[in-house]
Amino acid sequence: MNTTNRDRPKRRAVIVGGVRTPFLRAFGPFTKIDAIGLGVAAVRGLLDRTGVPWKEIDSLYWGGVILPSDAPNVGREIVLDLGLPPAVEAMTVTRACTSSLLSTTLAVAAIERGDAEVIITGGGDSTSNAEVKMPQSLVHKMAPVVMGGRATPGDYFKLLASISPARDLVPRQPSVRERTTGELMGQAAERMASRWGITREAQDAFAVQSHKRAASAFKKGVLTPEIVPVDTPDGKRVLRDNIIRGDTSVEKLAKLRPAFKRNGTLTAGNSSALTDGASALLLMSEEKAQALGFKPLAAFRSWYYGAVDPADQLLIGPAIAMPKAVQRAGMSLEDIDLIDIHEAFAAQVLCVLKAMASDSFCRERAGLDTAFGTIQPEDVNLYGGSVALGHPFAATGGRMLITMANELARSGKSSALLGLCAAGGQAGAAVLEAVA
Repeated sequence: MNTTNRDRPKRRAVIVGGVRTPFLRAFGPFTKIDAIGLGVAAVRGLLDRTGVPWKEIDSLYWGGVILPSDAPNVGREIVLDLGLPPAVEAMTVTRACTSSLLSTTLAVAAIERGDAEVIITGGGDSTSNAEVKMPQSLVHKMAPVVMGGRATPGDYFKLLASISPARDLVPRQPSVRERTTGELMGQAAERMASRWGITREAQDAFAVQSHKRAASAFKKGVLTPEIVPVDTPDGKRVLRDNIIRGDTSVEKLAKLRPAFKRNGTLTAGNSSALTDGASALLLMSEEKAQALGFKPLAAFRSWYYGAVDPADQLLIGPAIAMPKAVQRAGMSLEDIDLIDIHEAFAAQVLCVLKAMASDSFCRERAGLDTAFGTIQPEDVNLYGGSVALGHPFAATGGRMLITMANELARSGKSSALLGLCAAGGQAGAAVLEAVA
């Protein structure tokens, strides 16, 4: 899964297009559109926007986190629902918040190996449609009776008598909680903030930066072309994100209560919100792009996936993955023009920046001789991040890739570094390069 510029094949995969749905706060206008429906909307928008001939598509690689139990291979369902050629094979990968970065780098590897020419990638999630599970104790009691095929009325009466309403009938509420530690992600971020000395004021200031940059980007028309409209089941057309607050301020955020800990520093204002949405990208070999008349936006120079102990610093992984990706690209921080970091929480981004500026951390955890380098908060996330835009878990990596690829093509800059933390103590990073 980890590549270097030294072992890259001569054949190169390029991003030629990308779109996303609007990102909406959960339990809003997208509530009645499931993960498959959001993926269909994003991929349909990509097909319409790019005009790629359907017969040229080899595969669809999709990322998902909240997978529907009755159709977990969301990618294949997207292919079938859209009426793409049945021969377009598809798979769904899940690696928490790095899922669509992973689906894309898997596609890059396949194209550069010569296994495919054209692949659609991306990912998405419907937090609104996270399944509410009944206790397993109820399943264990019911299954032998209901599925045994020989149950008598007496067996059903015994079953009813054995069921405890409090223990067996109360559904388990979905939560972003680590299975191994029982800790909420926000609680882990609180511990990290304390460990690295990240203040509430610094977090709120970063959150305001995120909102204002995102609002400004839409006002200037920079991000608008990335979004495709989505028609909801009730006949409404959604055209843009609904979480961004361009009028927020440090003073306004200071009034919010801590969300995860009494007297804590993380609030709803400096954390990403539960979000519904999907993103999709079109990748091709450079030769196929030329043959079909597509202008490449960017290519991958390297990527890196790693993990840390979730009981230690759950979300610190990008501080290791980002330097590793740059190192594998044969580059240094000074060679990077753009930096985009997933904002699960403002605190998490600020901790990662401090860690990458620490000699001891980079020596002990990233295997570097010295610190990766000092990066100021204002030097990351040119157009805001997940705190403002929202975070449909598996869609965020795709969203970041689309924005950075477009920015490289638009600005004339040469490189972009992306980093994402993920549940389970995992992380991913990639270096994009402009295509001459």
